[in-house]
Amino acid sequence: YTNDNMRTFLIWLALMTGTLDGCDQSSILPQSVPTQQTSNPSKPNLNPGERVIMAFGDSLTAGLGVAQQEAYPAQLEERLHARGYPYRVVNSGVSGETTAGGLRRLDWVIKARPEIVILELGANDGLRGVPLEETRANLSHMIKRLQAARIQVILAGMRLPPNYGLMYTTGFSNLFSELGREYKVPFIPFFLEGVA
Repeated sequence: YTNDNMRTFLIWLALMTGTLDGCDQSSILPQSVPTQQTSNPSKPNLNPGERVIMAFGDSLTAGLGVAQQEAYPAQLEERLHARGYPYRVVNSGVSGETTAGGLRRLDWVIKARPEIVILELGANDGLRGVPLEETRANLSHMIKRLQAARIQVILAGMRLPPNYGLMYTTGFSNLFSELGREYKVPFIPFFLEGVA
């Protein structure tokens, strides 16, 4: 791994397990960074020089139904800070968001210049029965544009309930892993693993 790849992997590991044990943290000094959810996800309030991870997704990112500090971006930031990683995790989740909506919001994500984007979109596409080719194309376009802007991407995979039919649910689940391999991005196989 390069340093950038290792850092991305460590953030993914913190997201999945809450632990970064055994990792060399000497090159990253801890600092106090306030946990904050953007009240208007179309206008993130970022300060120059901040090390920022943008959690870009739907209600699973926004934290629909839970307190702001219980949403995963706030939890991730807390765990990273506890291990001495001075990242601010910006919650840019919008409840009900689809990949098409995410694509429309992508310009401001790129303008905000986060170091890393956790891309968690697609669940609402699946629940609405959006054609798989459309979901794949939207996610593919987002990944390519983020990579072109030199923003590291972590792709979050999703699954659907079985009542959508085996062909659709299998294809839906597979499209995330296929995109992860195609674009060589860190991939979370199932974003709700251990939760739902």
